[in-house]
Amino acid sequence: MKQFIKNVLATIVGMVVFSCVAGIVGIVAIVGMIAAGESGGELKDNSVFVLPLKGQIAERSEDGLLSQLGASEELVVGLDDMLSAIKEAKNNDKIKGIYIEAGMFSAGDPASAQAIRKQLVDFKKSGKWIVAYGDTYTQTAYYICSVADKVWLNPQGSINWIGMASQPYFLKGLLEKLGVDVQLVKVGKYKSAPEMLTAERMSDANREQVTAYITGIWNSMVGEVGESRNLTATQLNQYADEMVSLAAPETYVEKGMVDSLIYSTSVRGELKRLLGIGEKEDLNKAYISNLVESGKLGAGGAVESGKLKGKSEEIAVYYAYGSIVDSRTGGVLDNEACIDAQKVTKDLEELKDDDKVKAVVVRVNSGGGSAYASEQIWRAVADLKEKKPVVVSMGGYAASGGYYISCNANEIFAEPTTITGSIGIFGMFPDVSKLLKDKMGIKFDVVKTNKFSDFGTLSRPFNSEETAYLEAYIDRGYELFRQRVADGRGMSVDAVEEIAQGRVWLATDAHEIGLVDSLGGLDDAIRRAAELAEVDSWHVETYPQQPSWMEQLFDDMLGFGGDYAEVRLKGALGEMYSPLMLLMESQAISPIQALMPERIEMR
Repeated sequence: MKQFIKNVLATIVGMVVFSCVAGIVGIVAIVGMIAAGESGGELKDNSVFVLPLKGQIAERSEDGLLSQLGASEELVVGLDDMLSAIKEAKNNDKIKGIYIEAGMFSAGDPASAQAIRKQLVDFKKSGKWIVAYGDTYTQTAYYICSVADKVWLNPQGSINWIGMASQPYFLKGLLEKLGVDVQLVKVGKYKSAPEMLTAERMSDANREQVTAYITGIWNSMVGEVGESRNLTATQLNQYADEMVSLAAPETYVEKGMVDSLIYSTSVRGELKRLLGIGEKEDLNKAYISNLVESGKLGAGGAVESGKLKGKSEEIAVYYAYGSIVDSRTGGVLDNEACIDAQKVTKDLEELKDDDKVKAVVVRVNSGGGSAYASEQIWRAVADLKEKKPVVVSMGGYAASGGYYISCNANEIFAEPTTITGSIGIFGMFPDVSKLLKDKMGIKFDVVKTNKFSDFGTLSRPFNSEETAYLEAYIDRGYELFRQRVADGRGMSVDAVEEIAQGRVWLATDAHEIGLVDSLGGLDDAIRRAAELAEVDSWHVETYPQQPSWMEQLFDDMLGFGGDYAEVRLKGALGEMYSPLMLLMESQAISPIQALMPERIEMR
């Protein structure tokens, strides 16, 4: 009888869950159809490409079910889709210009913003126009929009232009009040990722490296904006120091930051004028989804060498982004975008054995993670490299473990503002014995067979002998990391040591010291991979494959979704994201980490 009741209850629960899911999907489908109807459908002649700078950028469009139906398009946009759409707009004769619609926008990292801007600069080589409008401009949005022929601002709007700052949080005092100590073993004086949990202020070494790379990023932004707006670096820095962000809107015109002040209601008329059509004629618009689809069909000639898929060789682009983990299962944030060593090594092995694939570009965007997982991926890259060319394209970050998995490629490309290096590792072990004993009144006793049988338990911190063993273990890991870099980059171990010690480098500097081969984006890496493979014409296939619609359904319904979930979480937590995630995952992730310091937040 009990079993019968259980079966009945299980059936009822299953029906309720199914009904809820079906209802939600039905509603979203309706919303999606409405959105699709508004998106303009097929490309029309004499169209303007509307490029929204709203929400946040993810490394890759994940084609989630809800995203496909239009429910999350404004929240998160894949960098890959945005760049592909701009490229297709340049080549497609139906597109006459780009209208950038600026809003509350975050690129996530400087290199992603730079990649978008660079693609827009390339678009202008076609002779087509770009105009931009914003009620307000974030600093990142203005940096990108400054490339436009005309920059318009709402008469009551503002531009955030204040420079760059890094302000890490330090949680040591909070942990002490909770009775939690963090036991740290590290190699490299610049290896500062654990400082947020073990210190009360930035170390001198960390302050030195952070100053160097945020200054480099800011100088790059100022130089590019100045070139587009015909302003000097001195002027742009002076504007930041004068708190131009709070100035009267007319000031932006006087200082040359915008061309004119207009309301959003006037933009439509301006676009029609640029397209050469009358006020009563329809304004034909194209969106990212339209252009990405057009590019896939080869309508605008976006396929390399002008040859369609099936008539050219395949260059594989494999996306590896997020924290590097031993395995996806078991983590606190099990659905956060990550580089799962078990999956990545398997995927790279399949690409190695696939004769259709002539070369592989590994797109890396990671601040690192598990040192053990990084070593496993390094080996997979080494095996792949023995059979076909491997080129790494670095995104916003390829530091610490992110550099570990990159260093053995045939060649490495990075955007000028990519953050890389950070060659060093650490082990971090929270000690909660005071919390349990003093705060919560929990007592421990022990019976053990050997001297270190209770090593790593919750009842006590490490003793000096155990710490010495850990230090030796960490040292061996660092020596291996150093050797991997030396072998991959054709350098001596001593030469690597001079630029290692956990130091983070801006890609422009990393290029000068030999950690990066060339400054360039994903397209540059793809072209170089084709050259190394000695193929004249090629098409690109992206990996890993997207999940099935059923997997997407349940992931999206449960609020997951890989990179999209991570981006949403970062948006909610802001600058607290890094320290809180490191603390939350300290018991779930590998204790030996090749991880860079705090990530840069662009406003």
